[in-house]
Amino acid sequence: MDVKILLMTFFINFAYVAINTIRLMLTMKGYRFLAPLLSMVEITIYVLGLSLVLNRLDQPLNLFVYALGYAVGVSAGIMIEDKLALGYVLVTVILPSFTDKEESLPEFFRKKGYGVTETFGMGRTGERLILQILSPRKNEIELYRLIKEAEEHAFVITYEPKYISGGFWTKRVNRWQKRIDQ
Repeated sequence: MDVKILLMTFFINFAYVAINTIRLMLTMKGYRFLAPLLSMVEITIYVLGLSLVLNRLDQPLNLFVYALGYAVGVSAGIMIEDKLALGYVLVTVILPSFTDKEESLPEFFRKKGYGVTETFGMGRTGERLILQILSPRKNEIELYRLIKEAEEHAFVITYEPKYISGGFWTKRVNRWQKRIDQ
């Protein structure tokens, strides 16, 4: 049993899967230049790790360490993706009743820096105030906290918009996209 080879196998596969997760996220978010570059690194690491295992298939521990590196890499990739939190979320908030308190909520969220569009709808038991709130993903948890603090019975649905155009967020999003594509 060669501990050095086992450690290399583990860390190579760990790095491969973590990079794979990040590359997949970048691909889905439309990073047209960074994702392909990262894929070159990813496939190089993959071939190195796989060759280490395939050359030592007579030792089952090598395969176990390879699989362990994969599993830990998936966990690390998820944590990295959560920390990067790229993109935006559109949160639909449907308030359970319409009162003077709800009338002040759109302004409350606007003062916190969120883009808010308010509409009215009809629910089973009456009129509803519907808020569409745009937020960077990195602020998503804080936004949920603010919503629950403002109205604990709010119905909340989250979407990830792929394309944003118009509104006061357009300039901010366009600057952000230009930096990414360079």
